[in-house]
Amino acid sequence: SRLLSTSIQTKMVNEGKSLAEALLSAKAEGRLTAGVYECAKIMNADPDSVSFCLLATDDFECDIALQIHFTLIQAFCFDNDISIVRVNDLKRLNALVGAKGQLEDAHCVLITNPAEDSWEDPALEKLHMFCEESRSYNEWVPEITLPER
Repeated sequence: SRLLSTSIQTKMVNEGKSLAEALLSAKAEGRLTAGVYECAKIMNADPDSVSFCLLATDDFECDIALQIHFTLIQAFCFDNDISIVRVNDLKRLNALVGAKGQLEDAHCVLITNPAEDSWEDPALEKLHMFCEESRSYNEWVPEITLPER
């Protein structure tokens, strides 16, 4: 059992690196949307454009409205085959997705699909596979730990 937990932890660290890479490349390509309402608008208007969804909370956060939004977003992602993960470090995520010195509402972050003729991001591919694998273990919204700077 100890070996299994070690392999899962290693996997979480690797997925964290992939997630950070995917977020940075999506940000550079203008394919990143942050904010619960902004993400909901895109999901509603063009669900097929959404490739990946990220929900973030701090452990001590217990905002009921936010939990309701998360539940709705999760259901939407399941219905539309959108890979979804949870991150527990809002500050670290903010540092990745926000503009310098500016705090985004990073509780929900979407990565939209690249242009038709461009390559799929390998980091994003890894994340999709991780999500698929997690679902096979009935872990519907797996948690990923972002790497330290």
